[in-house]
Amino acid sequence: MTEEFHRIRRLPPYVFAEVNAAKKAARARGEDIIDLGMGNPDSRPPEHVVQKLVEATSSSRVHGYSVSRGIPGLRKALVNYYQRRFNVSLDPENEAIVTLGSKEGLANLASAITSPGDTILVPNPSYPIHQFGFIIAGAAVRSIPATPDENMLEALHRAVHHSIPKPTALIVNFPSNPTSYVASLDFYRELVAFAKKESIWILSDLAYAELYYGDQIPPSILEVPGAKDIAVEFTSMSKTYSMAGWRIGFAAGNPKLIAALTRIKSYLDYGAFTPIQIAAVAALNGPQDYIQEMRDLYKDRRDTLIKGLHNAGWDVPSPPASMFAWAPIPEQFKHLGSVEFSKLLLKEAQVAVAPGLGFGEYGDDFVRIGLVENTQRLRQACRSIKNFMNSYSK
Repeated sequence: MTEEFHRIRRLPPYVFAEVNAAKKAARARGEDIIDLGMGNPDSRPPEHVVQKLVEATSSSRVHGYSVSRGIPGLRKALVNYYQRRFNVSLDPENEAIVTLGSKEGLANLASAITSPGDTILVPNPSYPIHQFGFIIAGAAVRSIPATPDENMLEALHRAVHHSIPKPTALIVNFPSNPTSYVASLDFYRELVAFAKKESIWILSDLAYAELYYGDQIPPSILEVPGAKDIAVEFTSMSKTYSMAGWRIGFAAGNPKLIAALTRIKSYLDYGAFTPIQIAAVAALNGPQDYIQEMRDLYKDRRDTLIKGLHNAGWDVPSPPASMFAWAPIPEQFKHLGSVEFSKLLLKEAQVAVAPGLGFGEYGDDFVRIGLVENTQRLRQACRSIKNFMNSYSK
């Protein structure tokens, strides 16, 4: 009775716990902590979406159980989004399902398609659920490079020939969290060709599809002809419409994978609260000006942050997409590793960031900085970081 449960034993200590504890203690002491560690949107969702939620909740018919695969109108709205954004046709009955955020969908699909001992290919660094959803399901994870280029493709070929058992699934996430890499459609073509040849499923996480700041517009892997034969893609309303707490996401693509997710969800949940789904329909089908407003907002924050960090002596690449900067630890602090550096930054500059180790061992030379505060607070954070950097350069 004193032993840890089997699945819990497979999970490592929570990397972010130490930083979170230090952040909590600092706030208890009355310190003004600028928290850039969590990817939590701070904007209000579109007003017409909020009003639709209020209107929907006034009906007496919407407070019972919903359906785990999502109401038909929301699945049709997702299909319409894919058609106008990516020119991809989907069947709302067999190729789309509503999830409780993309994270829940990824974890439940991992459980649905994984046998104990399966090998899964996951970029490193990447968002934790990409590997831990499969680890919890009993799989072994093999790391591959996180860059959407020849390095990843070569690693995939090596993995197929040197993994026992042969890999059954591959996770990709572009624009990526935490690195902000963006994949091209040509890269997806090569990826799909590889997966079809080797009979490997692809699970694509496209949660940051609408947060891009240059000419490279993130594509969907489903734009590749034949991709639906082996791929399913997860999207989310969390970042696009600042609806993170509403917990609405989607999976779309391969009918067999959608059917597997539908079946396992039918045992586990009754779907999202119906008024939230009705409001989500209004978001997808209504005016889309809000998306550009959020893109402009995050771009302004990105430019403010990167300029401020450069002025502080911290050379951080400007992210082309997502709501994060993937910042290499300054050379004089690199020996600390990402957890200790994050704790030091919190203590000395009152700025919280996410240690890169939390996204995989190959992220330990980096920290992730979220664009989740207004420009005034970001400037304040950069001034504090500059003072911190200067105090260690004397």
